[in-house]
Amino acid sequence: MSLILILGASRGLGKALTQAYVEQGHRVIATVRKAEDMAAVQDLGAQVLQVDLANPASISGLAWQLDGKSIDLALYVAGVWDGHAAGVPPTQQQFDAVMHSNVLGFMQALPQIAPMVQEAGGVVAAFSSEMSLLSSADESAWLYRVSKAALNMAVASACRQWPGLTLLALDPGWTQTEMGGNSAPVTVAQSVQGLMQVLEQVRPEDRGSLLRYDGTRTRFLDA
Repeated sequence: MSLILILGASRGLGKALTQAYVEQGHRVIATVRKAEDMAAVQDLGAQVLQVDLANPASISGLAWQLDGKSIDLALYVAGVWDGHAAGVPPTQQQFDAVMHSNVLGFMQALPQIAPMVQEAGGVVAAFSSEMSLLSSADESAWLYRVSKAALNMAVASACRQWPGLTLLALDPGWTQTEMGGNSAPVTVAQSVQGLMQVLEQVRPEDRGSLLRYDGTRTRFLDA
């Protein structure tokens, strides 16, 4: 039985992964932003912590709540969508909301959890997107794309800081969640199954890579 930390489990893929890992017999600690979301995640069988991953003051107590536990897998799932196309300038409020959740939260949480995961010889994975890659850039959702590109850089840079930690990014695909919409081509079940299979097969050389739910790999770093 592994100990799995899921940061951002109120809904969508975070909640689905929480349920799937609990059903596999793992111990899961999951975070939610609002107190009213705690009961539903607890009912899945997870231990639940209330942490607002877009709020540095809330994140600052994460390590204290985890109390030095040895963590086998930590997933940073939290994120928000902004679909404004290039040429539509984001407001400061929109920019802050996206960047705080998608980037700052990870950068605040990682230094707290990295020693606990490294001690277990485990994996930290941040949820990114194929939309983050410069090679696939277009005019759609430019703030979201920018935030995920920044997250990729945070992952790549942190690999240098913690050389003994298997740290990578994940692409769950365009999935039928509240964020992805009903017209997305990938079901939640397909994404969760694929992500779990990919994570089971992670190798040390996958550090600094973007791993897609279907097994495709894109490296950010040289060997």
